[in-house]
Amino acid sequence: MTNKVYVVTFLVVLGLAALTQAQTFTTLYQFTSGSDGEFPYAGVVQDKAGKLYGTTMFGGTLGYGVVFKLNTFGQKTVLHNFGASGDGQYPADSLTRDGNGNLYGTTSHGGAKGDHGTVFKIDTAGNETVLHSFAGGRSDGCSPQQGLLRDKAGNLYGTTALCGSAKQGTIFKIDSAGNFSILHSFAGSPSDGSSPVVGHLTMDTKGNLYGLTWDGGANQVGALYKLSRKGKLSLLYSFQATGWTVCGVAGTVALDKNGNLYGTTELCGSLNYGTIWKVSKKGKETILHDFGPSDGCEAGGVVRDAKGNLYGTLWGGCGSSYYGALWELSAGGTFTLLHSFNSSDGQQPDSDLWRTNKGELFGATSAGGFYGYGTVWSYVP
Repeated sequence: MTNKVYVVTFLVVLGLAALTQAQTFTTLYQFTSGSDGEFPYAGVVQDKAGKLYGTTMFGGTLGYGVVFKLNTFGQKTVLHNFGASGDGQYPADSLTRDGNGNLYGTTSHGGAKGDHGTVFKIDTAGNETVLHSFAGGRSDGCSPQQGLLRDKAGNLYGTTALCGSAKQGTIFKIDSAGNFSILHSFAGSPSDGSSPVVGHLTMDTKGNLYGLTWDGGANQVGALYKLSRKGKLSLLYSFQATGWTVCGVAGTVALDKNGNLYGTTELCGSLNYGTIWKVSKKGKETILHDFGPSDGCEAGGVVRDAKGNLYGTLWGGCGSSYYGALWELSAGGTFTLLHSFNSSDGQQPDSDLWRTNKGELFGATSAGGFYGYGTVWSYVP
């Protein structure tokens, strides 16, 4: 073998080693079920300094969940304990953050008007303000189980899973002055959706909102919808059941510049393990990937990068990824499992992902870790 071949071989091996080392999964924090909280069902958001912020649905000093901060050294600070009189309880989804560092979110229960949930703000000093307490009934909403979307003008948009004029949930807005309004009350099947849960709304450049409902639609098993700036709701696609199996559509959808929307189903598909789908702006569905025994099932929301690659997590204990997995679907259609959870590093990653401009992914698992109460993790490609 010549010296040239030796050099080339060495460079190839070195390149493969560097590639392997670059793809790093790290468990950043493990919840203990003490005052730090337990079961982070929501994902995390990141500031410019690299600090992460999130919620746990349970735990803390009062037992109703916390808002936490995790610095770049993995040190955790509890910013707020839920559960005081008039406060919210059980935050179920991710936070959103403004340019000044304030955090906004929802709780599925609690509040000053009964046990119907809240919208809250946490400032940089950790002080909480309840922006809205849901009253329930037909004129309001109740049980918000999605996070918030914040636009450039400072308006907040969200949903409730229940109540409203038809008791099927609502879409609401809180403007920058703090005024609350109902944009739409879901009416249910066959012409409307019902019960939006998990993830948050998506907005296009024109201010139209997009989301998923767990129920409703033409087939009564969930729908993809659009709410125009003028408040008109239209169903873009109604999902179908496979036999007695409800497919399960929830989480945040991704939108490309051509108006195509991307998401997942928890079940259904050719193998009944779930799918990754694309729906065009004209309402045509295309299945991009069928989950199966070699990857897993029960997928959540998706994020999309500038090249058209999709990323998401598998929550369910199916296939080779018994404790859940992190996946990538390339723009060319190649599916890759980036990481399979093994319980010690977390399990059941059912939250939204946070993706940086450098491609780093951050998330949480709702269980697992050394103590069994969930983790926060990162993946560097």
